[in-house]
Amino acid sequence: MNILFAASEARPFIASGGLADVIGALPKALLGAGCDCRVILPLYSDIPDKFRAEMKQEAVFKTWLGWRNLYCGLFSMKHNGVTFYFIDNEYYFKRSGIYGYFDDGERFAYFSMAVLEAIKHMDFEPDVIHCHDWQTGLIPTFKNLFYSDEEKIRKAKTVFTIHNIQYQGNYDMYFAADVLGIPENRRGMVEYDGRCNYMKAAIDQCDAISTVSPTYANEIQDPWFAWGLDRLLRDRTYKLSGILNGIDVESYDPCSDGDIPQTFSKYDLSGKAKCKEELQKELGLNVDPNAMIIGMVGRLVSHKGLDLVRAVCDRILEMPVQIAILGSGESAFEGFFRYMQEKYPGRVSFVCGFIPPLARRIYAGSDVFLMPSKSEPCGLAQMISLRYGTVPIVRETGGLKDSIKDVGGIKGNGFTFQTYNADDMLDAIHRAHNLYCDKEKWEGTVLNALSCDFSWGRSAREYINLYESILK
Repeated sequence: MNILFAASEARPFIASGGLADVIGALPKALLGAGCDCRVILPLYSDIPDKFRAEMKQEAVFKTWLGWRNLYCGLFSMKHNGVTFYFIDNEYYFKRSGIYGYFDDGERFAYFSMAVLEAIKHMDFEPDVIHCHDWQTGLIPTFKNLFYSDEEKIRKAKTVFTIHNIQYQGNYDMYFAADVLGIPENRRGMVEYDGRCNYMKAAIDQCDAISTVSPTYANEIQDPWFAWGLDRLLRDRTYKLSGILNGIDVESYDPCSDGDIPQTFSKYDLSGKAKCKEELQKELGLNVDPNAMIIGMVGRLVSHKGLDLVRAVCDRILEMPVQIAILGSGESAFEGFFRYMQEKYPGRVSFVCGFIPPLARRIYAGSDVFLMPSKSEPCGLAQMISLRYGTVPIVRETGGLKDSIKDVGGIKGNGFTFQTYNADDMLDAIHRAHNLYCDKEKWEGTVLNALSCDFSWGRSAREYINLYESILK
């Protein structure tokens, strides 16, 4: 089975979030399961020169977009056994970063058209074109509308994965004519509530829709979570499924991670205690083996549930705990955590920014990992923390609900709370601390965390089943 992933980012080439982790890891897992899975990305100027030096030019051709006749270069290279293609156009992609430009709608419409045109120049015939998020949302529409006479493209099936429904590629309807070149009698393919909506077009025109956890697949049919697309998705539940993401267990491995002070495993936990001690020293926390460290790593934005933390932070610190936070985002939250660090020296540490090696040391050195998200399509941090024997405390939403089961039940691997309520979150932290004080039971919980399997192999098998279902 031949699968072509189309996406706007992928590790290790360029990344801004969890999408890049998925595109960097899932194709390798599919390759290991017997598929020929390849990836196509924009050739951004920020892609490091060491990768550019390995690329070879496959083709140079023209593609159109509305009234525009545009250059396109196709480059390729192999990484970890996976073939990656890159679409070159300096007008659109020779810029710093990935997103945030006034013409993002045009840039990624061009990319979507260029992906289809590039297939004609590949020595590869995809059975499935797997599109990810709004930046590639026009591929199924362009395929159905403009490539019905191209046998190599026409017979390919399309899958569209929603990684975060909040970001939809939503523009004025003039885009449909001026930018996308869609005939007037076919503009309903992209129109939703009077706007040109790339994600709506993908949901409507693809053969199958997936999202990054089973619970999120249900949640996005609810107006609370769907950002206006709930009725569209409820009408298309027959082709919607949720497949939980995985993590790269080779990269996140406490047995071999070079970024943590001492490696450890479920057979020898002594290294985890050393990681905790060194983390306390590094972050200026009191070196106290009995203080339960609460770790937090991620973007400091409201939907991550940080208003709950802010509401009861003083009450959390009435317990003998320490808090280690790494992240950046909204100034209100950055300012709050700076204030708490000053108010509780030696007990609260806040590092503003994102430092991947430090993130790993927080995963490894903390005792619990707090994720009280208002919404969380999948979440990777809770899986990574389990990989390092750090017990998650999460709200039951999206992938957090699918991956974390409360220790009060069978095979529990964390602490959960249901309602979006600060007191309920505080209760979960209290329950975690009570168990932490029972060292024998706590060690059993840590060992259970270390035994959890969130490798991409499980997810890859589910995606293969999805591909086979639409190819039949």
